[in-house]
Amino acid sequence: MKSTLPYLALLTILSINSAKGQTIYSQSYGSSLSPAIIYVHGGPSSNTTLFEATTAQRLAELGFYVIAYDRRGEGRSTDPDATFTFEESSNDLVAIYEKYNIEQANILAHSFGGIVATFFAEQHPEKVNSIILAGALFSQQETYDHILNTVEKIYRKNGNKQMLNKIEETRQLPKNTAEYRAACFDLADGFFDMPKPTKESMKLREEYQKSDFYKSNIRNRNAPAIFFQNETLNNVDTKPILEKLKTQNIHIFAIYGKQDRIFSKKQLEDMKAIAGKENFTLIDNCSHFLYVDQQELFLETISKYMKQK
Repeated sequence: MKSTLPYLALLTILSINSAKGQTIYSQSYGSSLSPAIIYVHGGPSSNTTLFEATTAQRLAELGFYVIAYDRRGEGRSTDPDATFTFEESSNDLVAIYEKYNIEQANILAHSFGGIVATFFAEQHPEKVNSIILAGALFSQQETYDHILNTVEKIYRKNGNKQMLNKIEETRQLPKNTAEYRAACFDLADGFFDMPKPTKESMKLREEYQKSDFYKSNIRNRNAPAIFFQNETLNNVDTKPILEKLKTQNIHIFAIYGKQDRIFSKKQLEDMKAIAGKENFTLIDNCSHFLYVDQQELFLETISKYMKQK
């Protein structure tokens, strides 16, 4: 059923909810009687503004109760004392369940949110029906290695010694540090870009930039450094955990952009093996932000996955 509210008006609806005594931004879309989907954003240093402005209501109109929230210390959930640990993220996610009276939910996890969601499901399997990994990280060192190897080939081909030196300097950094992570992603210039933007994707981004959500696109630039300072599990491979979750009757679904260049072909094949061929989708002309790059295919895929449970 289509919403009776104008679409652009929906972009201005914000809500602040209290979780465990800390102010956590969250917003729900759709009927609470529908199957719940909780969106877990990327980061550290991110938020749900792009997802909410473009996709949350559209997903709700397909028959889901969609909940988006900004993790503690990120986005609109400001907290100068946030530790950015996985334990803190899990505790606050439990509070989101309590706030919206949800016993079980499907978790739609994007980018770094895939790791957050996987650890949460490992700790609270009874609360999770399924994990939908959307352009989600799962083997971080393989991603970093892939980025460095890919850009090295590019700069060797064009003879850019300055950039080759930067790549080598990055490889010498300690792997479990914010500096190493930042250096890898700095080198991944263009890796997150949609190869051939469509009229639909450009319109979604233009509308987002005009919306109130864009005005509240708050990013805590200190989040990665604090995360690496406080969290020992900071360069992980969650494939074994995902395999274990399957044995606990948690469905693992995966949807990735074919041109999301932070993932190697091997990584995508590994994910297909974990999720199963029928639960793995690779979308063409699509990079990291699938729900904007190819929104219709993204929504169709999520709806299909939910019907398979």
